[in-house]
Amino acid sequence: DIDALDHVSNLVIVRWVQDVAAAHSTARGWDLPAYRELGAAFMIRRHEIDYLGQLRLGDVVWVDTWVASWKQATSLRRTTLRRAADGRVVAEAATTWALVRVRDGRPVRIPDELRAAFV
Repeated sequence: DIDALDHVSNLVIVRWVQDVAAAHSTARGWDLPAYRELGAAFMIRRHEIDYLGQLRLGDVVWVDTWVASWKQATSLRRTTLRRAADGRVVAEAATTWALVRVRDGRPVRIPDELRAAFV
């Protein structure tokens, strides 16, 4: 995960943003089996990431994520990555997730019980 410039690759940051979103969802009771039961799952529509600093091998990283807003079939999730040693923000992400039906990939309205899990 360390690139030619001796820091954590930007692609790894993207993966961490996705992984922490999945972990947060699972912690709120919405794991993969719950989404399968619903017949829908969140898919990424858009990532925006500001890289504000670098992480190097051995750095400990704190990652915070939360759902910032909801629309009918989408949510905006914010993620902040901080270097633990000094608390400096090294990346900020805004990800738009769309809830889609598994069988055909069409957007579906986000159920109230799903929204409530993240409030």
